[in-house]
Amino acid sequence: MMYTDLKKSIMDNGVSVIALEGNIGVGKTSFARLLSRRLNVQLVEERTEENPFLERFYEDMGAFAFQTQLVFLMNRYKQQLALTQRDLFGELTVIDYVFARDRIFAHINLNDDELALYNRIASELEEKLVRPDLVIYLQGSSDVLFDRILNRGRAMERGISKDYLDTLNNAFNHFFFNYSATPLLVVNTDAMDFVNKDEHFQDLVARIAEPVKGTELYVPSWEV
Repeated sequence: MMYTDLKKSIMDNGVSVIALEGNIGVGKTSFARLLSRRLNVQLVEERTEENPFLERFYEDMGAFAFQTQLVFLMNRYKQQLALTQRDLFGELTVIDYVFARDRIFAHINLNDDELALYNRIASELEEKLVRPDLVIYLQGSSDVLFDRILNRGRAMERGISKDYLDTLNNAFNHFFFNYSATPLLVVNTDAMDFVNKDEHFQDLVARIAEPVKGTELYVPSWEV
């Protein structure tokens, strides 16, 4: 597969920023790294390890939710604002999250007073950022995500329950069901393995290189 041709096709479609999104364990970071490496483009990664409250949040969500959300919000804002100011959006760029990701988690994890304050801050920050040209929403069932999280064995994720993943899945689906800010490609990953099955990765990249209008559902070529 000629990835240089696919990169050109993507940019010819008016896409210079691709943002990936999805629940914990869905594989968005793995796919983002592969995509950026194969297309030889810039990758912007969510730096979860820089949040000092995250591990404590998984141990006691009620006590550390607000601090965790604010740190994520400000880190993501600073990261994307720096990109905008450096004018790196002229070339093809892959981002492994959308800025609104934090809102999805905030609506689940914060109480009403915390959420009201959070939303005021987030709304003011979001107005200063550039939107992606294409969003790819990676879906996965809670059972599949839970197994993937167990298999990767990250210490801080040991406190994630299947019920929490299910709640997040409902929130992500609700958000993207009502999403209209950019073209959106929805991808169910339950039967896909981007890392170990190159044909899965190549088939999805080929679809990304085609125009996406409104909201579209990715159908693998082997199912057509």
